[in-house]
Amino acid sequence: MDRVMVIGLLASFGALIFILELVRRQKLREDYSLLWLATAVVLLLLFVSRPLLDQLAALIGVVTYPPAALFAVAIFFVLAILLHFSTVLTKLTRENKRIAQQMAILQHELEQVRRSAD
Repeated sequence: MDRVMVIGLLASFGALIFILELVRRQKLREDYSLLWLATAVVLLLLFVSRPLLDQLAALIGVVTYPPAALFAVAIFFVLAILLHFSTVLTKLTRENKRIAQQMAILQHELEQVRRSAD
């Protein structure tokens, strides 16, 4: 096992422990942690199983240095995480706009009630 594989194995295991600790301390919500956990587990499996890594590398066309396929896997998961966060952000933006509009309507109605009471 070469140095890159050992470092990657330690980094993946460390990331897995770190994510679980963040969830345990409630610093990271469980639904957001799922993609991070999946990333750490997949990378850990690929670092542990060299034949699986070699098959993946052959599948995506990396023939010179199979551990380079790990970067492709990591980039895929990072893009999935970014897409997930973008959808969450879009949903929150819509909800924020709707709440602001409702608040403006309620404020307007309150002002009308106060004027009619005077």
